[in-house]
Amino acid sequence: MKQVSVVLKNEAGLHARPASMFTRTAAKYQCNIKVVKGEQEVNPKNILSLITMNVRKGESITIIADGIDENEAVAALQSLVENNFPE
Repeated sequence: MKQVSVVLKNEAGLHARPASMFTRTAAKYQCNIKVVKGEQEVNPKNILSLITMNVRKGESITIIADGIDENEAVAALQSLVENNFPE
């Protein structure tokens, strides 16, 4: 299992566009992935569950992956957040 905590820096937080990018990236990997914010834990391969987390600028999330490509998945998702969801 691999995990990392990241802080959202983009102004709008994890709204529709960045959530869509996060979901598309997560879906590329075979491992099981979870995103945790406080007591909430969701599957980021489901965009609706990700959006309902209501993650805002300055808030921290933990990305947890478990499986064959866990290192690559966590690195890709971490990079996406740290680079403010570039297009």
